[in-house]
Amino acid sequence: MSRMAQPAIWFEELRRSDVAKVGGKNSSLGEMIQTLSAKGISVPAGFATTADAYWNYVDTNGLRQAIAALVADWQDGKVGLAETGAAIRKLFLRGDWPKATAEAIIADYRTLSLRAGRSDVAVAVRSSATAEDLPDASFAGQQETFLNISGEKALLDACRRCYASLFTDRAISYRQTKGFDHMKVALSIGVQQMVRSDLGGSGVMFSIDTETGFDKVVLINAAWGLGENVVQGTVDPDEYQVFKPLLQDSSLSPIIAKTCGAKEKKMIYGSGSEPTRNVPTSKVERAAFVLDDQAILKLSRWAAIIEEHYGCPMDMEWARDGETGELFIVQARPETVQSNRQTGVFKSYTIRKKGRKLAAGLSIGDAVVSGRVCLIETAKDIDQFVDGSVLVTATTDPDWVPIMKRAAAIVTDHGGRTSHAAIVSRELGLPAVVGTGNATSIFHTGQEVTVSCAEGEDGFIYEGIAEYEEKTLDVAGLPATKTKVMLNLANPGAAFRWWRLPADGVGLARMEFVISNAIRIHPMALVHYDHLKDEAAKNEIAALTKGYDDKPEYFVDNLARGLARIAAAVHPKPVIVRMSDFKTNEYAGLLGGAEFEPKEENPMLGFRGASRYYSPRYREGFALECRAIRKLRNELGFRNVIVMIPFCRSVGEAEKVLSVMAENGLSRGVDDLQIYVMCEIPSNVILAKEFARHFDGFSIGSNDLTQLTLGVDRDAGDLADLFDEQDPAVKWMIRSVISEAGKAGAKIGICGQAPSDYPDFAGFLVECGIDSISVSPDSFMAVKRKVAEAERDRKA
Repeated sequence: MSRMAQPAIWFEELRRSDVAKVGGKNSSLGEMIQTLSAKGISVPAGFATTADAYWNYVDTNGLRQAIAALVADWQDGKVGLAETGAAIRKLFLRGDWPKATAEAIIADYRTLSLRAGRSDVAVAVRSSATAEDLPDASFAGQQETFLNISGEKALLDACRRCYASLFTDRAISYRQTKGFDHMKVALSIGVQQMVRSDLGGSGVMFSIDTETGFDKVVLINAAWGLGENVVQGTVDPDEYQVFKPLLQDSSLSPIIAKTCGAKEKKMIYGSGSEPTRNVPTSKVERAAFVLDDQAILKLSRWAAIIEEHYGCPMDMEWARDGETGELFIVQARPETVQSNRQTGVFKSYTIRKKGRKLAAGLSIGDAVVSGRVCLIETAKDIDQFVDGSVLVTATTDPDWVPIMKRAAAIVTDHGGRTSHAAIVSRELGLPAVVGTGNATSIFHTGQEVTVSCAEGEDGFIYEGIAEYEEKTLDVAGLPATKTKVMLNLANPGAAFRWWRLPADGVGLARMEFVISNAIRIHPMALVHYDHLKDEAAKNEIAALTKGYDDKPEYFVDNLARGLARIAAAVHPKPVIVRMSDFKTNEYAGLLGGAEFEPKEENPMLGFRGASRYYSPRYREGFALECRAIRKLRNELGFRNVIVMIPFCRSVGEAEKVLSVMAENGLSRGVDDLQIYVMCEIPSNVILAKEFARHFDGFSIGSNDLTQLTLGVDRDAGDLADLFDEQDPAVKWMIRSVISEAGKAGAKIGICGQAPSDYPDFAGFLVECGIDSISVSPDSFMAVKRKVAEAERDRKA
């Protein structure tokens, strides 16, 4: 019998060139076993039935003409999709196995059991269409998978059901949309030894950021038990992000995000006619991460190896055996959405006016859409969907695809970034907010809402029709400039959106944004947690820091990882992180903060910036900030981070702050650490030469410098006309400090709002000889062009 005529082939005999014989999934498993086992990647053993075996089954049972006739009647509009699918599936389920095919499946199953050292080994039975996972189409979730199948009769029954699943309603609809000939797509069955992830965990992994296409991160979703709940989006999984370029250094741990999902249930082994079942997770399981850091890093290294081998971003499924602790890759296929996007062009959305926030979840896509809600609670009601509505439902599976592609946006109660709803929304180019937890409880059909996925990793649903602006940005053809044009970034969740901009780094990363949004707790309240008087705040802090015996470590971890995502977006280019610059009233607004902050008449000119860092009132809090920076640079590996001190009033104060930083392991020049100072007080300009002896560079804060030069409160409405960053006195200050910095050999840039608001202001800065201009991302292209124009004029 020739290999082509073989009913079944072992994975280790297959390569990825065998898609025509065994489909994308199975050929990929063979490819990994043959080529990547030597690199430490573990793939469970198994075998695949061939496309020839499928056609043999079809012809032995005389199905070819019957299927073609049923499909033709549906295409002619004589019968509905559901009726057609049911009729074809019935034909398959009533069919008999050709003797040679059944014998081959049973023989290989017995051998697999023998290899595993147990009789009737439990297997996963997966479908692999012979046209699947091509660059322009992903058949993910279109056919069925059957888990924990044990015994020869059960295996043959599961294989028969796999064949029938080639004609589920969703699979028929998908092939029709993609233009595949139904009679030219065959089905291969993968029979793979089960990993005991029912006792461990499993999930999905991408070697690319699924929302932005940022190609330097691995995204991992994880849940307890078998992986179907993660794939189908019926559970809210853990999420981890890892920075690929730093993975090769074994001394680093570049995990830049860790989110503990709710994981309310897990799929485990069942018995008899119910081989799997869902059970609730325990409180301990819900509160714990599925993977420890070592496992996260190991999977990420595997993802990088697999991606490098295939030469494209990859979508993988993994499982961890609860008996042995071993990790396995159980599927790998090319990622088909972000990797096919037009790289030089992207859209930017800015919401100008919006209603109150009604719900939030994970953001899928980056668009904003307004419309009316259509609430569909179960799949049996999908025929009630109104085209062009915002679909709100608990979760989706492949049966929902026909209406999903008619929706304006999608909102679900459950699911993570790798859930079915998320994957299909990306492929359809729809904004979606998944994992809201309560959307089906708070929205009603006909309600007007705005779905926003344009504000970072969190997506929001606002009341009513919002006003928003859409811009198309095309970075192709942007001129090169000698003056560096950098970005002002604050939100780690939005940083990856801008990775395609040819920025020269981040000129201002605001630490306080991460503290107020991701941490929410006053650092001193964590240091002195046991002595807090506010019981309500104490209880809330306890809930937020669950899992941290050392409360301050919560602050250090979350601050380091939040800043790491900003640093990753432009790595290895420089990122200037400004140490916290809250005012006392803002610090007091953090959980537990009121007990540690004085009440001031004018916080803008009060206890802020450098003065806090050496003060007994805040010194312990500043020590946590320093620990986070040390972790960011030395443990996570982001040595591209430069530290900046805000509101430093005198040279004496500079010396005190630098001394405190050194005590906390941050010494200028050690481990290539550079320390900058904000130039936002007239004394910084007047004594620029002296400040330059203590710092490596300056960053002009034009807002505060204008306020203090002109004596105008920037927030005073009655004086708004007097607040002008282009006032001659302010320009004199800027020109003077640029000159002095240049003479002292210190770098100088500007991170204030003026260049973003007034791109022409960039010409003045170039004329002064500034080294860098840092602007908001939406102003980047306009400022870059103005800088190039000013540089040309200067040469002329």
